Amino acid sequence: MRRHRKPPPSHGGQLKEKKPHQTFSKWSEEYGPIYTIRTGASSAVVVNSAEVATEAMVAKYSSISTRKLSKAISVLSRGKKMVAMSDEGEFHKMVKPPYYETPLNFRDVFQNELFGLSMTQASLNTSSVLINTFSMLGVLPVLFWYCQHVPDDLVNNLYILIFETVLQIQALSEDVSSVYVEEFGKAFSREEIFQTAVTDMMMCAIEVDWRDFFPYLSWIPNRSFEERVLTTEARRTTVMQALINQQKKRIARGETRISYLDFLLAENTLTDEQILMLVWEAVIEGADTTLVITEWAIYEIAKHPEKQEYLYQEIQKVCGNKTVTEDHLPELPYLNAVFHETLRRHSPVPLVPPRFVHENTNLAGYEVPAGTEMIINLYGCNMNKSDWADPEEWKPERFLDGRFEAADLYKTVAFGAGRRACAGSMQAVNISCTTIARFVQEFAWRLKEGDEDKADTIQLTTNRLYPLHVYLTPRGRK
Repeated sequence: MRRHRKPPPSHGGQLKEKKPHQTFSKWSEEYGPIYTIRTGASSAVVVNSAEVATEAMVAKYSSISTRKLSKAISVLSRGKKMVAMSDEGEFHKMVKPPYYETPLNFRDVFQNELFGLSMTQASLNTSSVLINTFSMLGVLPVLFWYCQHVPDDLVNNLYILIFETVLQIQALSEDVSSVYVEEFGKAFSREEIFQTAVTDMMMCAIEVDWRDFFPYLSWIPNRSFEERVLTTEARRTTVMQALINQQKKRIARGETRISYLDFLLAENTLTDEQILMLVWEAVIEGADTTLVITEWAIYEIAKHPEKQEYLYQEIQKVCGNKTVTEDHLPELPYLNAVFHETLRRHSPVPLVPPRFVHENTNLAGYEVPAGTEMIINLYGCNMNKSDWADPEEWKPERFLDGRFEAADLYKTVAFGAGRRACAGSMQAVNISCTTIARFVQEFAWRLKEGDEDKADTIQLTTNRLYPLHVYLTPRGRK
């Protein structure tokens, strides 16, 4: 039986702030968790319910598995040469990170190579070794330096600080302070690498080309849009290739390391373009998941001192004077709740890349014809008032009410579901939780006065619009 739901009003002017996930969520309060909108010459079904989203991503996956990319994302992904953007097929099967379907021993090898650590170290405890590298050799000493030399100053932009220390180690096996880019005749600093590889790309990905809404007019040039996107993509490619070439020279000198890049270079089936895109994807996805969650968790913890103290006391009870490690995580339920509540409230990816319904299907009792676009609003699912009481509030306690299994990674739909669920979900949980715990164990965190409500994000992302500025005080553990 075909059901109908009145579509919301024309949305062109209402989406001009480039935060459609928030607009879609508001519309769901009036039109329900699933509704249809017109996007130029075509229709799109918008899903704002975890139950319906899971049905679409799991039960109806075979009918709606094809990615439908905007012109901007198509250019930036080099025609779906990314795991996250590729359709189910030979390329996706070849490059998808080994996870459930891979034998355990090879899965461990892959993870160890991704982290850029020696096999001897990594075999002991993959994530803990990474956290040790991250915490003891990178961020924590910098934070202690701040406390010692400028005790009344703010620690500025924690996000950039974490990125500089971790992401390049993961992807390239070393912390790259700078790279000389011959095409530009200059060396790019860490900050410039981040700006080029992450920030500029995120902003470019949400560029709107009116031809996306009117495919039959795609033959008409849109030169200003094309120039912006192509210039940004070329700059990204040039800088990433310089980073890769720098590592190739290291390999040519006989300095072999176990890193994600080394692993990809050893594969004879991958082209140079595929290697570049996969390394960049490791960087961009890390910036969109682990780092975003960690930064927002610190913001919320600093904003809620009573919850920060509760978490600190839990860590003290379990660890005492010992350094918290990944091995302690099963004994820290409130820390787990802090992670999942942050993941719910600040979903790193607000919208799943649009999918294309390639055969007639039924979703939540609605007949969805082939040719329809499918937009799954993860932000809307995690802010749905039917599923979450006071969804605007950050309440870790909601995950301790007995409704959820402690080990369940999919308490929310932020990691997706089904065959295209985030393959790095366990990694994100382990690294983020251990990092948050180490930060709280070592420091008391406090926001700059007046920053309590600065939770705005950058357009169609959950990256903070304003850098996180915090005061911190060493706790003086013995």
